[in-house]
Amino acid sequence: MKKSRFTEAQIMGVLRQAEGGLPVSELCREHGISSATFYKWRAKFGGMDASMMSQMKALEDENRRLKRMFADLSMQADLLREALGKK
Repeated sequence: MKKSRFTEAQIMGVLRQAEGGLPVSELCREHGISSATFYKWRAKFGGMDASMMSQMKALEDENRRLKRMFADLSMQADLLREALGKK
């Protein structure tokens, strides 16, 4: 997974500045991001505070770990079925 250049605190700062009334084009130029990036951030993180963002990140990491575990277990089950079926 690609590592973001911006931390959660920085993203929250940019979103707060936009809520404060700064034009989006000026914000994007100031922080070196595209307007598409800003609107993706707003769609994903709008209305959250820093603790909610960190909690969401933790849940995403746990979900990723569980999906990997499921894939490994299903692969092992397929291998066992295949080995037992050949006997």
